[in-house]
Amino acid sequence: MSANVDLNNRPDYDRVLQDIADYVLTYTITSPEALNTARNCLMDTLGCGLLALRFPECTKHLGPIVEGTVVPFGARVPGTSYRLDPVKAAWDIGCIVRWLDYNDTWLAAEWGHPSDNLGGILAVADHLSQKRIAHGEAPLTVRAVLDAMIMAHEIQGVIALENSFNRVGLDHVLLVKVASTAVCAKLMGANREQLLSALSHAFVDGQALRTYRHAPNAGSRKSWAAGDASSRGVRLADIALRGEMGIPGVLTAPQWGFYDVLFSHTNKDLALKPEGRREFSLSQPYGTYVMENVLFKISFPAEFHAQTACEAAVTLHPQVKDRLHEIDKIVITTHESAIRIISKQGKLANAADRDHCIQYMTAVPLAFGNLVAEHYEDDFHAAHPIIDQLREKMVVIEDPRYTREYLEADKRSIANGIQVFFTDGTQTGQVVVEYPIGHRRRRAEGIPLLEDKFKANLATRFVGQRCADIFALCKDQPRLEAMPVNRFVDLLVP
Repeated sequence: MSANVDLNNRPDYDRVLQDIADYVLTYTITSPEALNTARNCLMDTLGCGLLALRFPECTKHLGPIVEGTVVPFGARVPGTSYRLDPVKAAWDIGCIVRWLDYNDTWLAAEWGHPSDNLGGILAVADHLSQKRIAHGEAPLTVRAVLDAMIMAHEIQGVIALENSFNRVGLDHVLLVKVASTAVCAKLMGANREQLLSALSHAFVDGQALRTYRHAPNAGSRKSWAAGDASSRGVRLADIALRGEMGIPGVLTAPQWGFYDVLFSHTNKDLALKPEGRREFSLSQPYGTYVMENVLFKISFPAEFHAQTACEAAVTLHPQVKDRLHEIDKIVITTHESAIRIISKQGKLANAADRDHCIQYMTAVPLAFGNLVAEHYEDDFHAAHPIIDQLREKMVVIEDPRYTREYLEADKRSIANGIQVFFTDGTQTGQVVVEYPIGHRRRRAEGIPLLEDKFKANLATRFVGQRCADIFALCKDQPRLEAMPVNRFVDLLVP
């Protein structure tokens, strides 16, 4: 026999997949902080989705593929009258949640928004609860939703700690697909073999490129990409539960596996094995760390690396609002990740381009004292040329300390400093904000504002008494956890 013949010895499932499956199937969540944070995260995520329904560019994507389709026990899309199959419902829920770039964030070697996984989680839980009741069985409770959220956050966030997909050109929604696949498969009753099969298919799928997040190609796909990924997780879980075999060596297969095909580029953020293969570096076991430390976007619908720049600009607004045309230079001091992702010069083509531009997100609150979703729209931008005039005067520089502390586990800062220089030689002081209001270090300050944000978002879709009822329920942890999912969703639809 030739020494070059490949031996067809089917391997065990890759360890990375086994660790995820064992975590999802066996870990018991007991952390009060994680559960409390998940409750706040559920409120905030749903509120972001409700607010997005005000924007036609978002709502044009919603609803059944075939108009008039009726789905038995269909999953509902909050704020709408749609009842959809769980795959399309996951797409729609994920789309509205992410549309305004206003839901939670995780920043590490890779970035992302773990609450994107609620698209798949809520769609599956609502559908299964209705189906169970029809069959005389107990529905899922909101506690199951919170547990699934915590686990999805943990899977996405722990993998992101030391593994940068963006450096090899892949988009972070890959991790949404993996996390949604895992937790939705569990909700759907998968055993270990089925869950491993589903996970293997999530990695063997073609993965999204980051092209649509970066100049000069930034566009609105970034607002629905996570919904697409979460819905794909639901679909893959369904395929596995139908008995489809998995691909055990999906990550490590020589030449054909994920590592060799998609992680073949030089990447200092990935662990280099002695044989030359780059594999995932996982620095800690799965638990509840990510949910406990997740970052909330409270004040601004803006890419998170610019949140503290927006805060600093609001602080400077009273000093500069009457001197905008006297400004000579604006210096933004920031961290390396912000420069790589959202520093842009030149024309901004659309709203999605603007909400990923640190210069734009700084100029608006400097000039107007706030930054809201409408400030990214074409009409607003066209009506206020001062925004681009200010952008042209901006200089963006890196502070190595900001970059270093952005990655330090005990800090995880997202620092930005803003200073304005005038043509007469005077200048403002530098305003530095190192931790945004949505950071764990500012929870006591941030949660009341998060609740106010949720109440305001509820009011965009529901009458006063319904808003009050939903908010009171969401504030009551024991009552919320015990609520059947279908009854909870009943409150969120017209």
